Amino acid sequence: MERLIPLGLIISLFLFFPIATSLPASGRPRTYIINMDKSAMPAAFSSHHDWYTSTLSSLSSPDGFSPLHLYTYNHVMDGFSAVLSQAHLDQLHELPGHLATYPETFGHLHTTHTPTFLGLRKHSGLWPASGFGDDMIIEVLDTGIWPESESFNDEGFPPVPERWRGACETGTEFNSSYCNRKLIGARSFSKGMQQEKQNISKTNDYDSPRDFIGHGSHTSSTAAGSSVVGAEYFGYAKGKAIGMAPKARIAMYKVLFFDESYDAAATDVLAGMDQAIEDGVDVMSLSLGFIETPFDENPIAIGAFAALKKGIFVSCSAGNNGPHAYTILNGAPWITTVGTGTIDREFAAHVTLGDGELTVTGKSVYPENLFVSDVPIYFGHGNRTKELCEIYSLDPEEVAGKYIFCDFDSSSQNNALAVQNYEMDRSGAVGAIFSSDEARLFRPTDFFKPFVLVNPKDGDLVKDYIINSKNATVSIRFLTTLLGTKPAPQVADFSSRGPDRISPWILKPDILAPGVDILAAWAPNRGFAPIGDHDYLLTDYAIVSGTSMSCPHAAGIATLLKATHRDWSSATIRSAMMTTADVIDNANGRIIDMITGVAGTPLDFGAGHINPNKAIDPGLVYDIEIQDYINYLCGELTNVAEGSSVYRAVVRTPSGMKAVVQPETITFSIKYSKAKFQLTVDIDVRVGSLPKSDSFGNYGFLSWYEVNGKHEVRSPIVSAFAP
Repeated sequence: MERLIPLGLIISLFLFFPIATSLPASGRPRTYIINMDKSAMPAAFSSHHDWYTSTLSSLSSPDGFSPLHLYTYNHVMDGFSAVLSQAHLDQLHELPGHLATYPETFGHLHTTHTPTFLGLRKHSGLWPASGFGDDMIIEVLDTGIWPESESFNDEGFPPVPERWRGACETGTEFNSSYCNRKLIGARSFSKGMQQEKQNISKTNDYDSPRDFIGHGSHTSSTAAGSSVVGAEYFGYAKGKAIGMAPKARIAMYKVLFFDESYDAAATDVLAGMDQAIEDGVDVMSLSLGFIETPFDENPIAIGAFAALKKGIFVSCSAGNNGPHAYTILNGAPWITTVGTGTIDREFAAHVTLGDGELTVTGKSVYPENLFVSDVPIYFGHGNRTKELCEIYSLDPEEVAGKYIFCDFDSSSQNNALAVQNYEMDRSGAVGAIFSSDEARLFRPTDFFKPFVLVNPKDGDLVKDYIINSKNATVSIRFLTTLLGTKPAPQVADFSSRGPDRISPWILKPDILAPGVDILAAWAPNRGFAPIGDHDYLLTDYAIVSGTSMSCPHAAGIATLLKATHRDWSSATIRSAMMTTADVIDNANGRIIDMITGVAGTPLDFGAGHINPNKAIDPGLVYDIEIQDYINYLCGELTNVAEGSSVYRAVVRTPSGMKAVVQPETITFSIKYSKAKFQLTVDIDVRVGSLPKSDSFGNYGFLSWYEVNGKHEVRSPIVSAFAP
């Protein structure tokens, strides 16, 4: 493998996914799950099982097929399963106690889920090559950690590495006994915050390494959580939760504290990074950021540069200020800046209108195994304020006890929250279906009552059904997890975009990693999942989105690479991840931007989406020394493959961009030998020569192909306008 530096360039469980679909028109028997109201059981029966079997035997069988009872459910739900004909179903629907009917479906073995999406396998590739990150130490600067979580279980771990110099500090509801061979260090840094805000909240935080909000537990377990079988979020994403580097050790450095808001003082962040270097960490993960200032004024840039000099890899979140240009944070060139992409998993609810006239699938993470059956549904057709469900628009006499259908558009961005948090309570509606392509407006923690988000195309079908039905009804089955969805990854709408304002000639973000709807450990000390009349449910694992989630994915993968190649520098690791990243999604198209629905650019996704197994053996790498950063120079190629090799340059550029590489062929005699090249780029800035954009010009790629070999080393070439 060679080193390259550009010149001046910029769970294993069976999952059951019940689906509410229209029932077959024919009388062919099928298997169904029947949800019953156990309180409706007549006093004559001594058990629910007897009631269910008696009910089945009472059904007439005009087609000659008798009902066949399969199972009685006493804990997972109230009801039974049986093989029934259409005639039996029709009779059941009329009986007291019947709540809902769902057809049989089939599940498969799955995990939760980003390791699978990223191609990490137990017996091949980067996981076994790295020993799953064994002997590596990841420092996480965040809101603290919940040490009792199973994600930080140390079963099977060897003793703490002798080189470790860290400590496990005591404080509010935290002492040294909470550390183990997995969580080997925990410190908190709050002196700067206490000076600014005088105190740490005693009701909304802990003055100790303990996590109150859950954020730090989530990021830590994403980077290096131990394997946990049976993790889930109220039935969603069931499976095995496992971090990117599950055998690596975790050290938590708490630097964010609550006092009216969660903030981190620059003095505390610097102190935490400084102590981490002293303690002997290998990788730093920081899912936080400061307003972009010159690098010598930015605490993370300063601390990361010091870490770089000690051989410590630093991964930082790009920020959640997208989708506009020049919103990137943590843009220093020695930091690996991570944007957010989606994965091929969605959480859904299956919606059936009427007696099967229409079936659609929408998005939902409502945290209750709720069977909605034949509930009236309301749509304020003809009155635009009612169609939008605007505040004070809904008449309780019209909607009480019903589901409401709300047709959102770009002018009604705040209506979703208004409906859920106020208007639904005021009007007496029991749930809602939203039609909108603005998925970013709908956060799971915003909704107390059952909700489903459908896309505008399906929304139009739902509207047509309601408008043309005298007594429109809806049935909904929640708690569905869909896998293999396409296209994925997509650039998340909120992910901050480049270029960086301070250093626009260095491409940022560096890379894309999973960060949408990620399941990981949480702090079960306070309600998280809203439900019912403004109640909240506790959870050990939460589904959260943000560049905060993508950052620890990259940190964990960097840990695996560092464990595999102990002699690689931080620049080599970042180069290996970037030059082997994917720019093609699972639908075989260029990675798209969620906002536009069309192909994104390197200012959205950087070098592409991280691919761990390809990064093991990248061929060439761009290697940068400390002095190169200081001088803002870019320089040589370094060969890190075994033996000699020859590489040929191929440049692909769009209209309006011309790029020339000299020389076009480079030769390496031995491993770690170096070669220089020069890339000259000309941009045509005449009117009409570039795409219309507030910042983006155009982009191409420089690829080095190994002659008679397997390696391709690809880097984007980007032009952009100054802000």
